[in-house]
Amino acid sequence: MYEFRKPAKILEILLAEDNEDDVAMVRDAFREANLVNLLAVVSNGEEALNYIFNRAPYESARRPGLILLDINMPRINGFEVLEELKKSPDHNKIPVVMLTTSDRDEDIARSYQSGACSYITKPVDFDEFNRVIREFSLYWGLVSKIP
Repeated sequence: MYEFRKPAKILEILLAEDNEDDVAMVRDAFREANLVNLLAVVSNGEEALNYIFNRAPYESARRPGLILLDINMPRINGFEVLEELKKSPDHNKIPVVMLTTSDRDEDIARSYQSGACSYITKPVDFDEFNRVIREFSLYWGLVSKIP
């Protein structure tokens, strides 16, 4: 039987999501999975870049160890955030998971071409969304090793 190892350190996760209901479901799923990850939330692409690059008002923000990124956000979309992040030698190793409602093949292809390490389509059903996030959180929190 496989035993999950405890994470060596607390993983700082940045969630860039403009839908408050989806933010609440991610928080609930993390809580249900009993993960001790720190979850920071921003509601648009501009805030995400400011957080990642420690620009006002996030000068003292911790460096995220993982970014959950919605594609369709106000101001700057998720693709633009991903592309900007991957240009930075100091930040391009941060794993980015696209977490979005889009299941379009071109969005999936563009995400991977731009450097995303995973792509998750948000289920519409609450219970299914909760299950997907819980399984995701277990994988990233307990199984996967990140730089």
